[in-house]
Amino acid sequence: MDDRTTATGAPRAHTLLIVDDVPANVALLVHSLGDRYTLRVATSGERALHLCANGPPPDLVLLDIMMPGIDGLEVCRRLKASPRTAGVPVILVTARTQPNDEAAGFDAGAVDYVTKPISPVVVRKRVELHLELRDARRRLEQLSGHYSAYLAPELTESIRRGEIGRAIGSQRKTLSVLMSDIQGFTRRTEQLGPEEMTALLNAYFEDMTRIVRKHGGTLDKFIGDAILVFFGDPTTRGEAEDARACVELALEMQARLPELNERWKRLGAAEDLAVRIGVSTGACTVGNFGSPDQLSYTVLGTPVNLAARLEGHCPPGRVLVAASTVELVHSRFTWEATEPLSVKGLSQPVHAWLPVATD
Repeated sequence: MDDRTTATGAPRAHTLLIVDDVPANVALLVHSLGDRYTLRVATSGERALHLCANGPPPDLVLLDIMMPGIDGLEVCRRLKASPRTAGVPVILVTARTQPNDEAAGFDAGAVDYVTKPISPVVVRKRVELHLELRDARRRLEQLSGHYSAYLAPELTESIRRGEIGRAIGSQRKTLSVLMSDIQGFTRRTEQLGPEEMTALLNAYFEDMTRIVRKHGGTLDKFIGDAILVFFGDPTTRGEAEDARACVELALEMQARLPELNERWKRLGAAEDLAVRIGVSTGACTVGNFGSPDQLSYTVLGTPVNLAARLEGHCPPGRVLVAASTVELVHSRFTWEATEPLSVKGLSQPVHAWLPVATD
């Protein structure tokens, strides 16, 4: 029997695949589990792999080892090697009782090992346990996916690897920092309703975020219509390469604006929106700030403030880059000099340059 088998009663949430070439063994498992689960049956390893590859993957597999053709250990290995079925728990149900046999089963990827003759009560409990564990793991993955949407992918991956914990703390690093904003956003969009403004701003953030990820930047936060990005943490390619990537990101963000403006006009914007970008490099403090109950992984320091000040002085549609960054990448770009700037919070004039975008 190798067709889908459903016991009478209400539909059940989980589907099990029983793989065994002995009809009596199949009948016993169907009798033990058919009142609680939707069952599919395969009488060979080849048929089991075909069902898993060409239909909805089962929620759990009960798999005999000793079968003609492809044996159960090889079936298990192939299921675990396929992204489609790698997460499906496999319970080996077999007459093999030696410790080495059990070890081989776990090495193949099985989550449990049940020996024949089976106890229906034991099988039911083992199936119930591993389905609960599988469902809990999926809920955690979904929850992790929801939370990770609030973090830069680089930070999410570092948290998963254990490189960033929950402790409040920070370190000093040389970072390149980018701050951008849309000039006069409130004034330019005041005629729009909240739905149109939300659609416009989200379209902008979606495109800018895609470009940030392309260049390997860490997206710190959105502040109204402003964007704060830094390079050099949690990973770095070296100060010069981080600075180069930061300037290239800024130029690509500006190059994206004409196409975005066409979309904004269709959404109801009365005039083109212009973005200003400031870039600075220097020693920053980066890490966890806040309280044990609520943390923010962010960056602080003079380069952050300077990038924000340069953004405020930047001509619309351009990028204004501090001398600290230009020193690292001056040969990589063509530059236009600007007059020294008087910047709030700094006693000395600030020298900055405008990179020239090239085709």
